[in-house]
Amino acid sequence: MKTDNALFTYLALTTAVICWGLSFVATKIALLSFTPFCLIFFRFFTAALFFVFLLRKTGLPEMTKKNVKSLLLLAIMQPGLYFTFETIGLQYTSATKTSLIIATIPVVVLLLSSIFLKERIRRINTIGITLSLAGVTLLVFGGHGQTNLQGMLIGDLMILGAVFSASIYMIMTRRLGQSISPVQITGIQIILGAIMFFPTFLWDLPKLHWNEIRMDSIIAVIGLTVFATIGAFLCYNYALTKIPAARAAVCINGIPLVTVFGAWILLGETLSMLQFAGGGIVLISVFLANHTPKSSHASPVAHG
Repeated sequence: MKTDNALFTYLALTTAVICWGLSFVATKIALLSFTPFCLIFFRFFTAALFFVFLLRKTGLPEMTKKNVKSLLLLAIMQPGLYFTFETIGLQYTSATKTSLIIATIPVVVLLLSSIFLKERIRRINTIGITLSLAGVTLLVFGGHGQTNLQGMLIGDLMILGAVFSASIYMIMTRRLGQSISPVQITGIQIILGAIMFFPTFLWDLPKLHWNEIRMDSIIAVIGLTVFATIGAFLCYNYALTKIPAARAAVCINGIPLVTVFGAWILLGETLSMLQFAGGGIVLISVFLANHTPKSSHASPVAHG
């Protein structure tokens, strides 16, 4: 790869990391004014309009019965269940904890791959999986006596639901990605997501108080649509065409660091010492669980 191309590739990857890292913070701000399903629909409807235009230029994938079924199942998992769990969960838990729990997605993908795809797990990968469980436990239960079934624990469990939804999606998309381009998969996902969220949007719409919508929430929705939904995915997909997925996935592990800094500056969020330790353990566990000394196989990670 030429130096200029390499610089542009890693600039695109860095942009995706920053956008996805700040998306958890932006979602918290947007939820100050918008109901969960109104927020999700506004975000995906606008992005869908963009991808309708883009797919008209790049072309649609071959719509065989098998492909349609696979794409529909993918859309149910991501963005359907993933963004439902993530957005509702962020009403109850912090953006910082959310990003650190979401960081365990590669670990869960590895575990599910060993179960359903019979992929080999090395001893060091097993250690990483075990450590991730310990790290998430500290994140969920290591707060300042604030966890209860009515509060943050519910939010944390919803975020774990998002983790499993995204992980199942990645297992399913490994084969589909061999015949359909990442841009086409992303575009169809977002368009189907907008369609799926339309009924829940109509159900949630009466709860939206238009006269109480804050300007910072509107800016957050615009940012989520333009940067986290459209820009980040396009940047990440571009990077995946230039460098191995393994290298791209390693860079994605920087997302929680962006979220921690953004949540501290914009939301005033902090973690207890036990939760900081849990977050560190999670980041180490992701590295160990995906450590493949002589292999470059890895799955791209999906985020908010």
